[in-house]
Amino acid sequence: MVVLILVPKTALYMFESLLIDDVIDCFKYNNFKVPLLFSTAATACSFCVSFSLRPHPPPSTLLLLSFAASPDKEIAAEKVLKEFHATIENAAASSVKGYAAYIDKMCKIGNLSAVSQMLQDLQDRNISIPPNVYIVLLAEASQKNDIDLSCQAFKKLLLSCKSPSAASCLSFAQAFTKANGCIELLRFIEEVSEITCSSTSFVNKIIFALAKSGQKDKALVIFDYLKSRNYSLDLVTYNIVLDILGRTGRVDEMLDVFSTMKEAGFVPNTVSYNTVLDGLRKAGRTDMCIVYFKEMSENGIEPDLLTYTALIESFGRSGNAEESLKCFREMKLKGILPSIYIYQSLINNLNKSGKVELAKELLEEMNSSSTRLAGPEDFKHKRKRRNRLTEGPKVC
Repeated sequence: MVVLILVPKTALYMFESLLIDDVIDCFKYNNFKVPLLFSTAATACSFCVSFSLRPHPPPSTLLLLSFAASPDKEIAAEKVLKEFHATIENAAASSVKGYAAYIDKMCKIGNLSAVSQMLQDLQDRNISIPPNVYIVLLAEASQKNDIDLSCQAFKKLLLSCKSPSAASCLSFAQAFTKANGCIELLRFIEEVSEITCSSTSFVNKIIFALAKSGQKDKALVIFDYLKSRNYSLDLVTYNIVLDILGRTGRVDEMLDVFSTMKEAGFVPNTVSYNTVLDGLRKAGRTDMCIVYFKEMSENGIEPDLLTYTALIESFGRSGNAEESLKCFREMKLKGILPSIYIYQSLINNLNKSGKVELAKELLEEMNSSSTRLAGPEDFKHKRKRRNRLTEGPKVC
C-alpha cells in the first residue's frame, strides 16, 4: 500500500514546523519502509511511503496519516500575507494597528513560520508593534513548544515594556517543557538579563514560572547557575527556591539553601520560615520544625496563620496531640483566627490518639455560631503579598 501526501507550495511554512523525526518515529511504529521519498516542484511538494499497517494503529498514527494542510487555512494564510505585504509597500497608508491585526490573524491560523517572517519584515523596516501582539504570539509559540519563536517573541516583549506579567513569563516557560537540558534557556537569560531594567526581578519570575509549569529541576539549574556566576539574587529568589525544594521533598537541600541564604547576608522573613516549616511538615520532620520555629521566635519574627498551621499539622501527625493543642491555644491568644482546616486537622488527630472527648469539644466549638474562622480573604491577602514580592510592577 502506498500513501501519497501532497502539500501545496503555499503550505510550506506550515510544513516546516513539522518535526520530520517525529514523522519517521511514527512510521517506524507501523512498520513503514523508510526512507521517505521527498520531491518538490513549482506548485507542490510531496512525499510517499510504502508501509504495512498493524491491525490496530494508534489514533496518533491515524491523525498523522490524514495530515494535510487545510485548503481553507492555506487560502486564508495567502490572503493575510498578500494584504500584509501590500500594507508594508504602501507605507503612507500603513498603521501599527494594521500590522498587529495581520500578525494576530496569522497566529490564529497557526502558521507561526509565516509570523516569524512577518516580524522580520517589520524589523527590517524599523517598524515597531504593540506588546499585546508579542503576548499573543508568545502564547501560540509556547503551545507548540517552538523555543526559537518563543525566545524571539519574549525578547521583543521585554524590549517593548518595563516588566512582563506573570502570565507572559509562564507562557515563555511552557515552551521549554519538552526541551532536554537548559542550554538554550540559560543562553537566553544571560542575553536578556543585560537589557532588562531589573534583571533580578526578571530572573525571579522565570524561576517561579518554570516551577509553576512543572519544570522544577530546570528552575533549580537556573538558580545554581546564576548563583555560581555571582548574579544579583535577592531574598525573593531564595524564597522561591526554598518552596520548590520543600514541595518536592528535598528538605536537606532546602535547609542547605536556607543556610546559604543567611550566609549571603539575607535575613529570613515570615515567608522564608513558613516555607521551611511547611516543607519540614510534609516530610514528617517534626523535630526540625521545632528548631526552626524557635529560631524564628528568637529572631523576632511573629508567626502567622500559616506558621501555626504547619506546626499544628506536624505535631498532630507525629501523635503529639498536647503540643498541637498548645500551639492552637497560643495562636488564639495572639488574636490569629484559626481556619476550618486547623480545626479538622486537630479533630482528626485527636480521634486517632484516642482523645475522643477533646475532639468532640473542638467539633462543637468549630460549629458554634460564635466562633470566628479565618476565611478565604485571609489567605488571599497573604497570596497577594507573596505575588507582589515575586512579580514586581506589572506592565505587560
